Amino acid sequence: MQVILLQRVAKLGQMGDVVSVKDGYARNFLLPQGKALRANDMNIKSFEARKAQLETENLETRKEAEAVGEKLDGQQFIVIRSASDAGALYGSVTTRDVADAATANGFTIDRSLVVLDRPIKDLGLHPVTVVLHPEVSVKVSINVARSQEEAELQASGKSIQELAAEEEAAAEFEISELFDDLGGAQDDEDDNR
Repeated sequence: MQVILLQRVAKLGQMGDVVSVKDGYARNFLLPQGKALRANDMNIKSFEARKAQLETENLETRKEAEAVGEKLDGQQFIVIRSASDAGALYGSVTTRDVADAATANGFTIDRSLVVLDRPIKDLGLHPVTVVLHPEVSVKVSINVARSQEEAELQASGKSIQELAAEEEAAAEFEISELFDDLGGAQDDEDDNR
């Protein structure tokens, strides 16, 4: 199906381009979302008449997106989740969770704007892309932790595995110290006899 794009669509084209796409993609996504019109004579004439208005609207929304993007770029949001001792989440962090975390910190982001490269299924810091406009995208960081304290430790650069190893080493050291003290006490009893 031939369509004329009303805005820039990633991997497809710029505003005003007439492109050929599969019928289902046009009917189920481009046309209902208002991103394109069928490329017939009447719609092409209509687009040419509205082109200046559409370009102005696109420029305004792009400027707004760039302003929000400057504030949002590089932000870090904390998401608290239950996880195993190894750091695997019980479930995963979704686009809705990322949008909710950003909203809780004063940014209004719809979940459809959040792009996850891969599912977030473990604790730690994860980069996430937020597409504010077809021409404006920013990176944010999602800090997935079991508690606020753990999130602060992760933000300082320590991973969950490092923390677990440190705790295990400290516990082993305490046990060895305890046995050394008990062994020393046994030796004292033997000397007194």
